[in-house]
Amino acid sequence: MRTRILLLVPVCLLLLAAQAPVQAPARFPRGAARSAATPRPDRNLRGFSLTAAHRELIWERRFDRLPQGAHIRAVMQHLSAYPHHLGSPYDYQNALWILHKFQQYGLDAHIEKFMVLFPTPKQRLVEMVAPKTYKAKLKEPSIAADPTSGQSGQLPTYNAYSGDGDVTASLVYVNYGVPADYARLAKLGINVQGKIVLARYGHSWRGIKPKLAHQHGAIGCIIYSDPRDDGYFQGDVFPKGPFRPWQGVQRGSVMEMEKYPGDPSTPGWGSTPGARHLPLNQITNLEKIPVLPISYGDALPLLRALGGPVAPPSWRGALPVTYHLGPGPARVHLIVRQHWQLVPLYDVIAKIPGRVWPGQWVIRGNHFDAWVNGAADPISGQASLLEEAKAYGQLLHQGWRPRRTIIYCAWDGEEPGLLGSTEWCETHAAALQQHAVAYLNSDTSMRGILGIGGSHSLERFANEVATALLDPHSRETLWQMQVEARARALRKTHVARPLDGHDLHIGALGSGSDYSPFLQHLGIPTLDLGFYNRQPFGQYHSIYDDFYWYTHFGDPGFRYERKLAQVFGTAVMRLADAQVLPLEYGDFADTISRYDRQLHTLARRQGNAGFSLSELDLAAARARRAAAAYDRAYRRAAGGGALFRQSSAALGRLDAGLAKTEQALLNPAGLPRRPWYRHTIYAPGYYTGYGVKTMPGIREALEQKNYAEAAFQERKIVAALNRWAARLAHLRAEVQ
Repeated sequence: MRTRILLLVPVCLLLLAAQAPVQAPARFPRGAARSAATPRPDRNLRGFSLTAAHRELIWERRFDRLPQGAHIRAVMQHLSAYPHHLGSPYDYQNALWILHKFQQYGLDAHIEKFMVLFPTPKQRLVEMVAPKTYKAKLKEPSIAADPTSGQSGQLPTYNAYSGDGDVTASLVYVNYGVPADYARLAKLGINVQGKIVLARYGHSWRGIKPKLAHQHGAIGCIIYSDPRDDGYFQGDVFPKGPFRPWQGVQRGSVMEMEKYPGDPSTPGWGSTPGARHLPLNQITNLEKIPVLPISYGDALPLLRALGGPVAPPSWRGALPVTYHLGPGPARVHLIVRQHWQLVPLYDVIAKIPGRVWPGQWVIRGNHFDAWVNGAADPISGQASLLEEAKAYGQLLHQGWRPRRTIIYCAWDGEEPGLLGSTEWCETHAAALQQHAVAYLNSDTSMRGILGIGGSHSLERFANEVATALLDPHSRETLWQMQVEARARALRKTHVARPLDGHDLHIGALGSGSDYSPFLQHLGIPTLDLGFYNRQPFGQYHSIYDDFYWYTHFGDPGFRYERKLAQVFGTAVMRLADAQVLPLEYGDFADTISRYDRQLHTLARRQGNAGFSLSELDLAAARARRAAAAYDRAYRRAAGGGALFRQSSAALGRLDAGLAKTEQALLNPAGLPRRPWYRHTIYAPGYYTGYGVKTMPGIREALEQKNYAEAAFQERKIVAALNRWAARLAHLRAEVQ
């Protein structure tokens, strides 16, 4: 799975148009890209004295020499050699292999087992019964050039957590099946009540499509990949090129993760062996209607048989047919039946104990389960993670010891709905909120631009990391590569915005990968990193996401895979070794003010310019003052060296307060209609899924014109910002 990342543009773009997120605003350089001077790597690293920074940079240079692309390649080849979905034999074998590797590298490692609800297909059928007959193939063909595409043990093409059902009805084409599309259909007088809808992947997370279809009265949903978004319109199809072939299908979960992720039968508590599981009829985040994914090869006969109005120009894909909306005369018979069963899940956890503050945990994670072979998603991230662990083991033999404990996590069960990370977080929630100081996540990655999203208290830190390493192709800093990518994007739109100092915005996180329980449920500062490119990759969630595809189209030389390990090595080492956690709050406060301005604009657009956000304005101003005061106090104390002369106990207390500052932004009652999500600043959108909604309580209420709820949620966010500002005032006194 993957949502992904921005340092500024989402790595979700990797997930093709199929998972397009709501993108956070970004700062950009004036004029040409090279007019913005790249900041030099600072010898006075935030959180380090000059002497400690010198030692740190020596260890970082040693680390940078250790990761090897050839070794990462071999790890990917092993982990992606066979299908390894959750509950499969090779998934368990991979867990044992990863455990052995961690132990071989010198890390203290163990497996934590959970029992989770994971449905697999029992019966699938899509057939057109009128005006002609056609039975969809629902199967991806093996390709002779691709040696693993014909293996046994592949999960069939399906959407996990679909509703079971056997329905027959007229077909309606609903474009991407997002709220704006249903509004357009209503204006055209087309009703989907009692119909089966055909939606194309893109512009929202896949689970939103059957959810909205059901809310509008549809009794079934079919999702297909249109070649305009994900196929020959983009370029040559696999195996000649990277894009989705005629019978390629995107599998995926349609669990309503915007309500809560993890095992749907244990909401809020861990699915440890023997734990209580809700019966199916009490689970609230399962889809209510049957839904299946199909290829564009299977979609073509259905679209060709539709009548009714011609689709609006923006709704037309790239298939050789006139796109009509229906309803009918095409009628479709859809059957979905699943095996609803508990299966074992195996998280692999490894630890490097801290020498000064072992009770402070820097956590690094990536999942290893896949829908099929999963070389890109997720083994590209998992192979780099293991290379990092291997390098740390070598540094340990050279005498390096981190100040804080480093915990490496290989998650199982991410693809169905972040199961492994969520169950682990729910099981260890109290300990994590007490000890975790940061969580760093990766998932899919390939050659391209570094993207980073996460907590804006880590924005300055993310910029420092991006300036510390060079792109393996251009030899410019990763930071400068992002500046240039933004400048190119601006030239296309003829817009120019200033670069604010040297900090480029990182993106806000929605959902789609394992950071969600850490940030949005527990309030742990989080970063999500990876390399992306702007083209969709057409093997996503198919049998073609394998070693052959990756070594031909993903990152053939494994240069960016090696760079990913170096990026995480730098980030994890700095967080683990810093004398004071390198959190900075000015960028965060600026981000809050920007979100505040966006809400004012939204309220005016919704036709209620008189809706008052005055209390939020005041709270945002208080947050800016508190952040500025803390950052000034930090600079004075760090610049003169007094901060770092404090005792380890005093610095440990300061760190504990810094790490818990994010938790001040949690609302214990959670968001409306989805209490699992407790962060008042970041959440996946209720109707976007992966895409983030910032200040979601107010924003989504305004979008629905529910002004009473918006006012209530404003009070909750104001209270959270006031707690945050008060925490910073206390911390300011500790650094002075």
